[in-house]
Formats: sequence, C-alpha cells, structure tokens
Amino acid sequence: MISQTFTVLNPSGFHARPTKVFVQKVGTFPCKVSVMKGEKKVNGKSSLSMLTLGIQQNDEVTLEVDGEQEEQALQELGALLTHIFEE
Repeated sequence: MISQTFTVLNPSGFHARPTKVFVQKVGTFPCKVSVMKGEKKVNGKSSLSMLTLGIQQNDEVTLEVDGEQEEQALQELGALLTHIFEE
C-alpha cells in the first residue's frame, strides 16, 4: 500500500463532472483506491462517496492505493486529482 497527498488546483473543486472523470479513471485500475480529506476516507471508485468529501480548490487530499499497478495508479490519479479541469 502506498499513499501521497495532493493539492486540488481546479477553481471549482470536485463537482459532478470532474468527479465522474476521476472515478472512471480509477475504474481502469485493478487496485483498491481510497481518497481521504481530513478524517473522512471514501472509496475512490464511487462517485457518490467522492462527492461527500466536498473537495474544493486548494484542499489537500490523500490517495491511498493498494494492489496491482498501485504505483502507476498513484502517479496518474494524483496528476488527475491535482489538475482536473484546471482553469
């Protein structure tokens, strides 16, 4: 299991559209992906769970990845989390 913290740069944060794109990308990896903001931890493969985090611009969000392709997943998902729909 590996984890890393990223800062979200999108001025709109994570609303429905970026959340959908992120969750679809998570679904391409066979590993387990958890997303944490503060003390709350959710399944990165669930749009509804992701939306409950209320991720806003400049929030620090931690990705925790466990399983096959975890290093590739952390790199790609971290970049997406940071720069998704950055304006």
